[in-house]
Amino acid sequence: MAAATEGPSTVRVRVPATSANLGSGFDAVGLALDYHDEIVFTRSVDPGDTTAYVVIKGEGERTLPRDETHLVVSTFRRACQVFGLPRFGFIMRAVNRIPQARGLGSSAEAIVAGIAAAAAFAHTGPLRRDAVFALAAQIEGHPDNVAPAVYGGLTVSYDLATGEGVGSLPIAGGAPLEGGYHTLRYQVDPAIKATVFVPGAHLSTQKARQALPNRVPYADAVHNLSRAALIPGALNPQSLDDLGAEAAEQAARANALLFVATQDRLHQPYRAGLMPSSTKLLQLLRGRGYAAAVSGAGPCIIVLHYGDAENELRTIAKDYLDSGRWRVLSLDVDCRGVHVEGDQEGNREH
Repeated sequence: MAAATEGPSTVRVRVPATSANLGSGFDAVGLALDYHDEIVFTRSVDPGDTTAYVVIKGEGERTLPRDETHLVVSTFRRACQVFGLPRFGFIMRAVNRIPQARGLGSSAEAIVAGIAAAAAFAHTGPLRRDAVFALAAQIEGHPDNVAPAVYGGLTVSYDLATGEGVGSLPIAGGAPLEGGYHTLRYQVDPAIKATVFVPGAHLSTQKARQALPNRVPYADAVHNLSRAALIPGALNPQSLDDLGAEAAEQAARANALLFVATQDRLHQPYRAGLMPSSTKLLQLLRGRGYAAAVSGAGPCIIVLHYGDAENELRTIAKDYLDSGRWRVLSLDVDCRGVHVEGDQEGNREH
């Protein structure tokens, strides 16, 4: 491992917002969105100074801590230990765009940013995304948001239990499968767009988790399984054999598939009481035939559509937007994931 004094003096990290679940893919499916937080770490030139100085602009600038308890900072410290770096001081400047506690992966972004920055200080060459994902999923406790934040695009993740519960699982004709979190990344058609309705209200993931039952009806589990299996095809309709039609017909078929793929019975109905306004908007949008879902634990609502639908969606949600309590983001899918740049000659401060 490279010592801190041999690595870059400045590391810039850019991490996308993410939307987990997409309706049916509860705790497994995630999508990266072209909306980012940007963080710059500048290492101190004083080896005796190990303080973290935090500057925040944008989302959370009045509420987030500016010390070692900040999630990016605490994760960065932990990752530095994992990657063999000594403790050193730095300034962390964060420009936050991702709304906090709204279901757009702000905590996953913070964790991925801290780990990716530590990895960049510790190693030269391309970012080791698999190592970043493994540690991020371990810290976050579930991989549905951190996977798209790391890899970009559409991801489907799982926690592999080996036959003995630990170690690895032997596979005939191949390398053993390691236990723990894994993910697959799927292609997303560039024509797929996301419209996200962001309320002023917050919702803690903990409260959203507590609203879920310990058991669900068998029929509901089968329902979600069949819908979640459609998501990779729905987000990349060009890969399907039955969509070689005229452009207008292809768009209609793609949007119909998106609508079915985002149907859910496992989590959204149980959380509806925690976010009544979001639930009403969700029902309104789906009632008009759009593939709307609660983004993550909520209360944001994401609408996936093939082609441009922003004006139509704004018209449907006009009363919500006119209230001043909601805003809308029209986004592409981010297919890059976390991006890191190191500057060997960057300005060293304090």
